[in-house]
Amino acid sequence: GRRAVVTSGPTREAIDPVRFISNHSSGKMASAIADELSRRGAQVTVVSGPAAVYPSHPGVEVRKVVSAEEMYRAAVEEYGRGCDITVLCAAVADFTPASPSDTKIKKDGSRMTLELLPTKDIAAAIGSSRRPDGVIAGFALETDNARENALSKLRRKNMDMIVLNSMRDPGAGFGVDTNKVTVFRRDGSSQDIPLASKREVASAIVDNIEKLLEGGC
Repeated sequence: GRRAVVTSGPTREAIDPVRFISNHSSGKMASAIADELSRRGAQVTVVSGPAAVYPSHPGVEVRKVVSAEEMYRAAVEEYGRGCDITVLCAAVADFTPASPSDTKIKKDGSRMTLELLPTKDIAAAIGSSRRPDGVIAGFALETDNARENALSKLRRKNMDMIVLNSMRDPGAGFGVDTNKVTVFRRDGSSQDIPLASKREVASAIVDNIEKLLEGGC
């Protein structure tokens, strides 16, 4: 009976009509979470960039976007419609080209410099208008000072919990079918989820969301 919004996949930031800036996100983790939420009875909408994997549960609605700006607009709109659970799992580009070309940029042997502008912060926008009876969960993919960076993001973005991925952990990160994460909650508690399939990790993450909805920890 709960309504959930999950963001998924990468975004693509156009340089010209044939080139873009993106990342290696496959959408596997977000899709597993969306499927698990739907299996447990939630009404789930996924806002997804151009991912390799989409949710398989028939009850999940998928809203496809491409750029960070499109994902920002769609995610904020879906949250504004009334949302009990928000899972910000997409790997949204932090920067976008300032002046994408309308035509293909030709290689002429000279250097090319791209001016990049910061994209809008989806987590900060949603966190600033959070509902006291809902749960906002974010993700932090880190390479250095992982714990400190994840906890800082949890506080700054006003979320209830954050799921830390470390790119230094074998079997975790982009593109693979397994994951190893740590869940940090707003109250200071945490849970290590050992290496397992992304479906099993998704189940443990949704367990944490359910406890927070029930007022537990």
